[in-house]
Amino acid sequence: MLAFPSYGAYDSYDSYDGTKLAYHVVGDGRPVICLPGGPTDSAYLGDLGGLSGHRQVIRLDLRGTGRSAMPDDLSSCRSDRLVDDVEALRRHLGLERMDLLAHSAGANPAVQYAARHPERVSRLALVTPSVRAVGITITGDLRLRTARLRRHEPWFPEAIAALAAIAAGQATDDRWKAIAPLNYGRWDEAARAHQAAGNERMDTEIVAAFGAEGAFGPDATRAALARFTAPVLLLAGEVDPGAPPATTAEFARLFPNAGLVVQPGAGHYPWLDDADRFVASVAEFLDQD
Repeated sequence: MLAFPSYGAYDSYDSYDGTKLAYHVVGDGRPVICLPGGPTDSAYLGDLGGLSGHRQVIRLDLRGTGRSAMPDDLSSCRSDRLVDDVEALRRHLGLERMDLLAHSAGANPAVQYAARHPERVSRLALVTPSVRAVGITITGDLRLRTARLRRHEPWFPEAIAALAAIAAGQATDDRWKAIAPLNYGRWDEAARAHQAAGNERMDTEIVAAFGAEGAFGPDATRAALARFTAPVLLLAGEVDPGAPPATTAEFARLFPNAGLVVQPGAGHYPWLDDADRFVASVAEFLDQD
C-alpha cells in the first residue's frame, strides 16, 4: 500500500462536542495552523515543501480522517461546523491570534472561520483554494482553457477528453482518474504516488457531509470577508484547472487587503511542483510585520 511519509509529532485535543481530534507538529518558530482539503487527513500536506524550516507547521486532521476520531454525528463534518473545531484548536494551543493556512477545500472552513472570528486571525493564506463558501462559479470552459496549457504533454488527449465529459455532466470514476495528471505540474512518479495515496484516504461519506445542504452561506460570508482587514494571500497554480488563476483572482477581490501569487508551471499542489518557489512566497507573506 502506498503511504505518505510521516512528518512531525502527533497530539490531540477534545473539540467542542468531545470528539478527539489529532494535529501534527513539525518545525519551530511562530505556528501556522494548516487545514487540509479533501476533506481528508492532513498527511498529504507533509511539511508543505519545507515551510517548517520557517514556521512551526501545525496540521489538523479533520474529524473522521487521519488520526482524528469519527464523530457520533456525521453532520458535524459539514464545512461550516468545522469552524468550531478550528476554534477549539486555537483555544487548546493557547493562541490569542493565529496565522491560518488552508489548501483546496480547506479554504471553505478557513474563510468561514475568518468570517466568524476575524479578531482571531492575524494572517490568512489560501493555497489553490476552493470557492464554494463564497459562491464563485468556475465554468467548464475556464477549466478547459486552463487545462489546454498542458496540451504538449503525452497524456493530454485522454485527460482533456475526460475533463470535457466531466464538464458536460458525464463524470465517471474512470474519467476522474484520467484527469489526475492535470492536478500536478509534473506527472512523474512522485506525483503518481501522491495521487494514489490521496485516493486511498478519501471517505465518500465524509466528503458528502462536508458539502451537505446548509454548509455554505455565500452572501453572508462574502459580506463578512469584505470587512476582514487582516492580510490575505491567495496562491494559484498557473496550470491548475481545479482552482484557475482567474477564479483565484476573483476570490482575492472579495478581501480589502489581499494579494495574489500565481506560481508558474504549478498545478493543484504547488509545494510539490516547485517547493523553493512555494515556500519563498508563503514564508515571505507570513513573516511580514
